Amino acid sequence: MSLTLAHPAFKTSSESLGAWASACLVAELETYPKPGLVSHRDQGAHHDMNAALLRLSARSLEPFFSHLAAAGAEDADLDQLRRIGIVAEQAMLRATGGVNTHRGAIFGLGLLCAAMGLRQAHSNITLRLGELVAFRWGMAIADAPANMASNGAIVARRFRVGGARAEAVAGFPSAYAIALPALRAGRRMAPENAEAERIQACMALIAQLDDTNLLHRGGATGLAFAQDAATGFLAAGGIAAPDWHRRAEAIHAAFVARNLSPGGTADLLAMALFLDPLEA
Repeated sequence: MSLTLAHPAFKTSSESLGAWASACLVAELETYPKPGLVSHRDQGAHHDMNAALLRLSARSLEPFFSHLAAAGAEDADLDQLRRIGIVAEQAMLRATGGVNTHRGAIFGLGLLCAAMGLRQAHSNITLRLGELVAFRWGMAIADAPANMASNGAIVARRFRVGGARAEAVAGFPSAYAIALPALRAGRRMAPENAEAERIQACMALIAQLDDTNLLHRGGATGLAFAQDAATGFLAAGGIAAPDWHRRAEAIHAAFVARNLSPGGTADLLAMALFLDPLEA
């Protein structure tokens, strides 16, 4: 399925930003083959979620992304943003019957929505959205108490990797330095295939990101396997290679067989899609 995103009128309202963030979550879903991840074709390495559930989750979050954009326009502090995020997570869990489909996206995309609201409200702000997140809320994110029992926190401590919080504090470098360039390179490689662009960005992220979801499921060995597979795909030409789709499907099957799912990559891919027209 080749889904092409229609960019909304970003300067009109916080509602358009909420709709855009939700649409980016759906576009991430409607991408196949993404190694180990749920798509419109299959459940990947997940037994508790499918495409219908992820679409429902994305729709349930749209108003909260709008609320975060509006709060950002009012220069809300992190505690105010967190309260909106908690309510968003509760709505997501109600919609999905308790399945955590988009907790990471609520955090990352939510901060970017708030930053876009703030930037739109102040014409003198010229920072990129990631830089604005780091400047306005980065210190508070770094100082905020973490849920030490979460899978991400446990993995971050065990393997000494940053995870989502470190990405936010640093201004989402993986979105800007890895995902966006790969997405735009993919557009040049396959200008008529938006789905292929997203796969190129997905593979670039897997190849370079210390994805805490991969570490949680497969440890250091699983992460190394995933990075090697994605690196090999890119080295062979990525989506410019004639047999790229077959090779991507084979990597996807190998991830599923090993129960590997790069959830951090999925969040960052959605964030890159969100940023693409905003950081032209």
